[in-house]
Amino acid sequence: MWKYVNQVKLLLVVVFALFAVSSGYAQEVNLINLQKEEVLDSLYREDQFYAGFTFNLLWNTPSGVSQSGFSGGLHLGYTRDMPINKKRNIAIGLGLGYSVNTYGQNLFIGEDLDSGQSIFSSLDGVDYDKNKFITHLVESPLEFRWRTSVPDTHKFWRIYTGLRIGYLYYFDAKFEQPGNQVRQTKIDELNRWRVGATFTFGWNTFNFHFYYSLNPLFNNNARIGNEEVGLTTAKIGLMFYIL
Repeated sequence: MWKYVNQVKLLLVVVFALFAVSSGYAQEVNLINLQKEEVLDSLYREDQFYAGFTFNLLWNTPSGVSQSGFSGGLHLGYTRDMPINKKRNIAIGLGLGYSVNTYGQNLFIGEDLDSGQSIFSSLDGVDYDKNKFITHLVESPLEFRWRTSVPDTHKFWRIYTGLRIGYLYYFDAKFEQPGNQVRQTKIDELNRWRVGATFTFGWNTFNFHFYYSLNPLFNNNARIGNEEVGLTTAKIGLMFYIL
């Protein structure tokens, strides 16, 4: 009889010890998980690398000048995401990027060999094979960011809007027709400092991106007759974000 009583006591002691160990382990696991959540809540950032593809448009063109052929852009960069609220779904983004754009149109850009001044004219009614210009820019996006993000998923809605300030460090205008080629890279009339408004919205991978320049591509000295060349650039496309 006492033999069985002692065995029952021993079994109860073992069960109690196992329960205590498992309970302590569970509490430790919960504490570790809570700490992980706290780390995620306090440290995670979103959408710091971007890549975009756009279709480029020219607005406010002078008489006789119109867009033709394909015009596209490639945009790459890094934006430092700086959340400004506890949920980290509202942030300020400030970054640095690179943008290359091509514009097909019928605006001829040449140079007077005697004076060295730029020549602007419309190719309306002129036969030619190719006429386009390419721009290369270093850009700095400044964005106000809102999103529905949480620490453990990258699938969320986002709305980003702001300004993009850039410097046009390289410009290349090319004109080709049978027996004649003109290439112009030095244009004094360029507004090299570029300022544009941006708006991006979307879900997960696919995000629609819009850009509209706030200053014309050429200054007041670029003219066709008495009319200013001007040109306002706009871009519509897709933006992709990577942590």
